[in-house]
Amino acid sequence: MILGIDASNIRSGGGVTHLTELLREIEPASFGIKRIVIWGGDVLKGLENRPWLEKRSPVALSKGILRRALWQRFSLSKVVRNEGCDVLFIPGGSYAGNFHPVVTMSRNLLPFDMSELKRYRWSFTGFRLLLLRRSQVYSFRRVDGLIFLTDYACKAVTRITGKLNAKYCIIPHGLNARFTKTPKIQYDITKYDEAHPYRILYVSIIDLYKHQWYVVEALAILRKLGLPIVLDLIGPAYLPALKMLNAAIAQVDTDRSWVHYHGAIAFETLHKYYEQADLGLFASSCENMPNILLETMASGLPIACSNRGPMPEVLGQAGVYFDPEQPKDIARALQELIESTQLRTKLSNASYELAQQFSWKRCAQETFQFLVDVKKQKDSKCAG
Repeated sequence: MILGIDASNIRSGGGVTHLTELLREIEPASFGIKRIVIWGGDVLKGLENRPWLEKRSPVALSKGILRRALWQRFSLSKVVRNEGCDVLFIPGGSYAGNFHPVVTMSRNLLPFDMSELKRYRWSFTGFRLLLLRRSQVYSFRRVDGLIFLTDYACKAVTRITGKLNAKYCIIPHGLNARFTKTPKIQYDITKYDEAHPYRILYVSIIDLYKHQWYVVEALAILRKLGLPIVLDLIGPAYLPALKMLNAAIAQVDTDRSWVHYHGAIAFETLHKYYEQADLGLFASSCENMPNILLETMASGLPIACSNRGPMPEVLGQAGVYFDPEQPKDIARALQELIESTQLRTKLSNASYELAQQFSWKRCAQETFQFLVDVKKQKDSKCAG
């Protein structure tokens, strides 16, 4: 069996991590796969060279999004056939060619949540997300196999697409081992002061559905109660959301003495910030698979978490939940954790144990088995 992978739509972030870890953890021969041929741009430079991996970098894939889209639409199917591929895997999501069987993934839930789309109004980002919604609905209805990351995402997407003809499954992402840290001993809040404050960490892009400004307001409420807490925010920023965050900080922390926005941090060093934190917070209202929540769980931190999307599916009973758009409710959840060392100890151990089931080895094994199963199903239909 020869497997083709179209990585033309993967440029950065979680998509790169997912592809890198899949190819690092797998031994294709155990699935009857002789060769893997992958097409992509700069992302291929970061993939380890393996004897069974053949990299292809067409000139069009180093150009803009239009050139990449045209290549995928008019050239991909032809080059896949020329390589003798038996299955085509498209982890980037969208597909408009005519090769079969093809397997893709649902990676972005924003286009399928109209309440979240409305936050972007008539912006370029909103328009792009609407186009992505149309493209992915078209793709998901035509492919032979579809991978979802959570049960929540599966239900949310199929409410829009309707019943799928494709074979589909749920395969969550894994975790890099360097995030795994045995839970710390939890100390009473009286052990902290302004010189040695209690550190709350929120890692995520500054965006309209991440609600960092409400988090700032929540901490301001708690600081007025005398709690010696500080907030560390890490992640790149969407400009309109960054303006909202800066406005919130200007109102409650003019000298930025307790709100620290660190900007984007290299993924390779991110685990160090988790190690320095005392509590993890996640306030997103729309996720497909909350990788950051997984990292926080593995880092052994007690967690205050949004009650939206798939977060309860992933964190279960191992966190304290809140409404991410209500600062008073965020403050309530944080205060509940901060004032109880017993609760923090119990939940940090529970979330740490839950995180152990999310491995890239498991993700890779289940993904490649699904690719093989889709091919077998297609062969069976053709034989029938």
